Amino acid sequence: MTPTTTWSRRKLDRFWNRWSLWLVLLLLLVGMLAMLVWLAGRYEANEVQNRLERDTADVVNDIRGGLARNVQSLQALQVHAPTQAVWKERATAFLADHRELLRLEWRDPDLRTLAFVESPFQPPAFSVLGRDNAQADVALACATAKRFKSTAYSGSYFLLQRDNLGMEVLDLCIPLVENASAHDYVVATYSLPEILSGLVSRQLTRNQEISFTEADGTRLTLRGMAHRNNSKVFTARQLLDLPGNTLVVRMDSWRNAPGLFPNLLTALVVLMSLALISVTLLLARDTRRRLRAERGLAEALAFRKAMEDSLLTGLRARDLRGRITYVNPAFCQMVGFNPTELRGHSQPPYWPPELAQEYQRRHDIRHAGGGPPREGYHSVFMRKDGSRFPVLVIEAALINAQGAQTGWMSTVVDVTEQRRIEELSRASQERLQATARLATMGEMASMLSHELNQPLAAISSYATGSLNLLKSGDHAEADLTMAMGRIAEQAERAGRVIQSIHDFVRRRAEARVAAAPQSLLDAIMPLMQLQARKLQVQLVTDLDPALPPVLCDHTMVEQVLLNLARNAMQAMDQPDISARRLVLRVVPAGPPLRAAHAVGWLEFSVADGGPGIPDAVAERLFTPFFTTKQEGMGLGLSLCRTVVEQHGGFLDFYANQPQGTVFRFTLPVAQTA
Repeated sequence: MTPTTTWSRRKLDRFWNRWSLWLVLLLLLVGMLAMLVWLAGRYEANEVQNRLERDTADVVNDIRGGLARNVQSLQALQVHAPTQAVWKERATAFLADHRELLRLEWRDPDLRTLAFVESPFQPPAFSVLGRDNAQADVALACATAKRFKSTAYSGSYFLLQRDNLGMEVLDLCIPLVENASAHDYVVATYSLPEILSGLVSRQLTRNQEISFTEADGTRLTLRGMAHRNNSKVFTARQLLDLPGNTLVVRMDSWRNAPGLFPNLLTALVVLMSLALISVTLLLARDTRRRLRAERGLAEALAFRKAMEDSLLTGLRARDLRGRITYVNPAFCQMVGFNPTELRGHSQPPYWPPELAQEYQRRHDIRHAGGGPPREGYHSVFMRKDGSRFPVLVIEAALINAQGAQTGWMSTVVDVTEQRRIEELSRASQERLQATARLATMGEMASMLSHELNQPLAAISSYATGSLNLLKSGDHAEADLTMAMGRIAEQAERAGRVIQSIHDFVRRRAEARVAAAPQSLLDAIMPLMQLQARKLQVQLVTDLDPALPPVLCDHTMVEQVLLNLARNAMQAMDQPDISARRLVLRVVPAGPPLRAAHAVGWLEFSVADGGPGIPDAVAERLFTPFFTTKQEGMGLGLSLCRTVVEQHGGFLDFYANQPQGTVFRFTLPVAQTA
């Protein structure tokens, strides 16, 4: 056998194997559809028959209920022992509302007729054969009623009419019992056709045929539409059990029976067939598309992995239980661990032991539904060699394709270099602040010398006087004591001035402690009074001594207060301003300044009566190196805002009334233990 023949045979075998599978699939499909059609037909037929049985039961219930109501109404005709005239009046009114009744009779115990009333809707029922012709049926019904002391119905009988036609009727006998014996009877004659017409819902007779039949199937009367020629008839029968008589209610429906294709499931079967055929035809093309999609997905995954591997930012994924499920190479390089050492850990090895409990508590808050802050949070990680380094972690919920959260995705940034730059920037700002303080002291040197001259001159005078008293030998101990006390007071005054300048100018490490608002104002009051006396400005302080202390750096806040006060006094140094009044006020901060400051913050304000700030200047007021003074550096207000914001506060200004400007800033209240 040649290789070509072998190859052809193999190809033929594959061809027959493939088509044999398709043939089996087609046969199974045809068999399934045929069985589905047959089952659907059986289901449709059963549904039609069940619906007809329910309708027939409703007809029997309607007739039985109507007859029971009529019995109660007929018994009410004899209430209060009426006369024959009254009874006829009541019976006539009753017949006017019930077309199914042909005749009402009041009979004595011997079944003699005392009074009767005919239906107004039809000719007299017994005008052809007379009432005595049916006396046997009435007597039998009344005998049954007397024996059971209850109502009884006679058998149905045919009643001939004048038009040579007739109708099926039956009699109802109601005994009027008194002292355990029947003394009178009420006999009612029913028309069976009118019972079907008046006591059965018209909805049931609209497309169905209802009839009364005997037990052997003899039809007594019927009502409804005639049969259709090409329709299958569905029939249901129910017994109408009446006292003394039993009738059969038959209902015929001529709805179309399910044929080869059932009405209910035809569309469904066709659609399923088309869908199966379409799926079969498109299976090969879908396979090709699937292969192309898989290749595209593989390329996308490779591209994403290459992109993640090239990132310098660490990526970490955790499930809802806190276990690490993914880390990128940048994260591994950051902490010094490989991915196998990190995956599956809920307490990873890069957590410092002293901070592990705090980090675990933070994760528990996440798991309980507390979302991470949008700006992220700062943390400290530990490398494999044990060294610590600061990081910024930004977390977001990890959502799958179904929209459910499966964990957390974290972006981790090493902020060691950023912290170093911030430290350099903070040191630079401190140097600028120290420079600004030195520049301020240079401007105040002349005022300081004038202020120190007064206590030094007083000391010199008191010392000279004391020496003179000692030389003369005529001195009193009280005078010397007074002179020495004055010398000490003036020396202390000069020392306070020098100390305040020294504390203000010197540079020191940032230390935030609780400070009373009054102590902050007292520390800079000697320096403010120097310039106030020179510029003839009245200083006014307004604060409640019971205000809580604030948490701040004394020197920085004193510099802010002094800078704002000096600017305010210089703004009022104009010839046309006579009322020069500077107000320093401390109050609890409220919502107008900052909503978050409604509780736990104090507001410091410096108000002057100067000309105010023009709009053009207000836009650039806090810009570094912007100044309206010829000798100014333009750093004062910029440094003030920086200092306040470092404390978490807020600095702004607004127009004072009737003139001037109010600068205000907030500081946090120190928490008490």
